[in-house]
Amino acid sequence: MSFLKRLFGLNSGNGNDAAAPAVTAETEHNGYTIRATPFAEGGQYQTCGVISKEIDGVMKEHRFIRADRFPSADDAAAHSLRKGKQLVDEQGDAIFR
Repeated sequence: MSFLKRLFGLNSGNGNDAAAPAVTAETEHNGYTIRATPFAEGGQYQTCGVISKEIDGVMKEHRFIRADRFPSADDAAAHSLRKGKQLVDEQGDAIFR
């Protein structure tokens, strides 16, 4: 459960839980905002990000995490942005369903 707490910022209220991953890079792609949020795991950085878009006045978000790990946060962020673009290109607005 601690992995999920770190990933999604779940807090049991005791103040000892880790915060959600920080945004390390951001880009716009075909009307979507893609934010890279890689996190440290096992001495490396895991691919993770958030895709968002305003649809009919409502901000929609899709969080993704992949098994890919990299030795640096910058490499993981770059891969997270690439993966986000790929998801947008493949799924478009269906990603929010």
